[in-house]
Amino acid sequence: MPNFVKLLTVVLAMLFGSALGASAQSSALNTTLPPDQSISLEGDVSPEQLTELVARMSDDDLRAFVIEQLKMLVASGSDASEAPSTLIDRATILWATFTDPILTAIVRLPVLFERQAEAFSVFVQTQGGSAGTFTLFGLMALIFAIGYGAERATRWYLGRSLDVAAQEGEQSLLASIKYLFGRLVREIVGLVVFIVVVRIVGRLALDATQLLFAAPFFSYLILLPRVGAALSRFIMAPNRPDLRLVTVSDRWARFIHVNTVGLMLLAGFNVFALDFSFNNGIAPGETRLGFWIDGAVYLYIIIVAWVGRDGLQDMMRGSDPDRTAYDEWIARAYPGFAILVAAIMWVIVTILMGMNQLAQVLEGAQYVTMFWLLMAPALDTAIRGLVRHTVPPMIGEGPLAEKAYLSNKRSMIRIGRVLVGGLVVLIIANAWDVSLLQATGTQDGTGDNILAFLLTGIIGYIAYEGVSIWVNRLLAREKTDAGVSEETDAGEIGGAGASRLSTVLPLLEITSKVIIAVVFTLLAIGNLGIDITPLLAGAGIAGLAIGFGAQKLVTDIVSGVFFLVDDAFRLGEYVEIGGTMGSVEKISIRSMRLRHHNGPVHTIPYGEIPQLTNFSRDWVIMKMKFMVNFDTDPNRVKRIFKKIGAEMLEHPELGEDFLQPFKSQGVMDIDDVGMIIRGKFMAKPGKQFMIRKEIYNRVKAEFEANGIEFARREVRVDIPGLDHGRDLSPEEEASVTAAATSAAQQAIQADTDPESGKK
Repeated sequence: MPNFVKLLTVVLAMLFGSALGASAQSSALNTTLPPDQSISLEGDVSPEQLTELVARMSDDDLRAFVIEQLKMLVASGSDASEAPSTLIDRATILWATFTDPILTAIVRLPVLFERQAEAFSVFVQTQGGSAGTFTLFGLMALIFAIGYGAERATRWYLGRSLDVAAQEGEQSLLASIKYLFGRLVREIVGLVVFIVVVRIVGRLALDATQLLFAAPFFSYLILLPRVGAALSRFIMAPNRPDLRLVTVSDRWARFIHVNTVGLMLLAGFNVFALDFSFNNGIAPGETRLGFWIDGAVYLYIIIVAWVGRDGLQDMMRGSDPDRTAYDEWIARAYPGFAILVAAIMWVIVTILMGMNQLAQVLEGAQYVTMFWLLMAPALDTAIRGLVRHTVPPMIGEGPLAEKAYLSNKRSMIRIGRVLVGGLVVLIIANAWDVSLLQATGTQDGTGDNILAFLLTGIIGYIAYEGVSIWVNRLLAREKTDAGVSEETDAGEIGGAGASRLSTVLPLLEITSKVIIAVVFTLLAIGNLGIDITPLLAGAGIAGLAIGFGAQKLVTDIVSGVFFLVDDAFRLGEYVEIGGTMGSVEKISIRSMRLRHHNGPVHTIPYGEIPQLTNFSRDWVIMKMKFMVNFDTDPNRVKRIFKKIGAEMLEHPELGEDFLQPFKSQGVMDIDDVGMIIRGKFMAKPGKQFMIRKEIYNRVKAEFEANGIEFARREVRVDIPGLDHGRDLSPEEEASVTAAATSAAQQAIQADTDPESGKK
């Protein structure tokens, strides 16, 4: 939201000042002729009346009058079968209408300075000469000083507690807004006192002739820039970077603040100059003063956008860490966009002046259009800032919750963009007196209705994104990994999975979105006047054909529904289906995708799942075997395992993953090598492998510390009558080797599973 407020000040200056200038220009132009004497040739007009009418016209009025009469003459005398003008002819006429106002303004430049000098001379004479003029300025300065003193006293009284509360250093967003808004209120109240005091003292000290000059001077050259400065200080805080609402450096904050005031001052001068000229006997159309000052507003905006492009980009970029590449592109393109909008609007206004189509121009339609076009990217930044500060923080943990949280933010931003875009279009259309209701439908209510089509599409899109917001808000609360843990070895199984809700919701989201898209598409098409009955009939026939021809597909979908109802598997869980093992990576309407721990991906339709084994549900028991020598005390080993189990419960990273501590199960088996002692523990799925590693390390260290050795398999060969084992002949060594090899093979065969042949 701070990024929205920053640009509002700059463009507001242009809009407010230029709109006032257009209003003043409209007033001046409309008073060139008496309001009760319009330019018309209806009925019989004598030569004397025509001469008198032309004598009262200014050059602009005469040109507009001649053009209008020529248009009427051509329209009345043209043949219906006449071929339309070519594209080159239209381009030539358009170029002429664009260049004519420019050339006229250039030609009248000498007249401009000459006539303005005459206006100033008339002003001096009206004020009683040079002495009266200096007296007027002295009285105005004194009046402004009195008003400013009253303003300062009011602001001091209102700001005593506020200044104490504003401490130096970093401030929270709420504290910054509270202080800046309080300071803005204090400035506005001070300005109100300033206005009241100046008006009261001015009416007492100045006469009517002096007020005719002092009142516009005060309104447009004093009050208007000060209002802009107050708004700019609220947004930019040029002297308090710790309170600044926008992401911009001190340099660019001061630059934008100064030029905001400059734009306000230029806008105020536009209105004041036109008013001054008109009050001293010079119509604006006579000198084209309004054309030059109005062009200066566009030029000022272009210069500010170019020179301050880095600062504007920083403000548009904002400080949101989750901004996308699209947001970055908007930030980079905004200065160029502002320059392009200012240039295009200047061209459009110039062409309209050449065509004498000044109705909307004099009402400031071009400034409204430029304002909202310039505000559109800033509003986009405001939407992102508002969403960033209003979206609740992510409650869940893991990649699934994080992805859902970011997706939720993007959906809310897209909804805001659709609503703001529609609002901007309506405002611009209203400024140019374009009725979308009349443009999109006939008066009797029949025919195409594009507006209803667009509204249906907007509502459908909001519902589409609303489903995403609802689903993602629920998913963002889930505390689940939804995938194979990075800490798990690639060859291990049993990783923790997602919750049941996070498994079912994505499928529900897809189904709901498809239904919304189909329903609102049909409704929108119906609003265009197209009969959707054949579409519905065709869809029914197609559905029937699919039902008969895709029975296997229906089987897969129905089987998947029942698997999900039974909660047989979830995202991220490790399962086995007919000998195929892997982690559930994705679930669709028809099939599921398994990721094997070695990397391969298996896609299995639900209808082909005869049996499913889940290794990741709720809890897992890990059993560990240790082979020790025959002379080892099992009770001693039991105490060591108990000690290790108690220590593991206090482990900072793995302690919370235990459901039951590690403990001894005693002697499980005895063979010809040693005793097999087994230990076990219960843990959360996916965490057992890291725990097992740590337990193996600790058991080894404790056995070494207590003098306990692991049993080793040995092969001993006893040859009767052989008492000189160290002095064997080659024949005896070969005999011993053969016997040892045969014994080792028998031992290996005894430990091998005879059915699978695998250990």
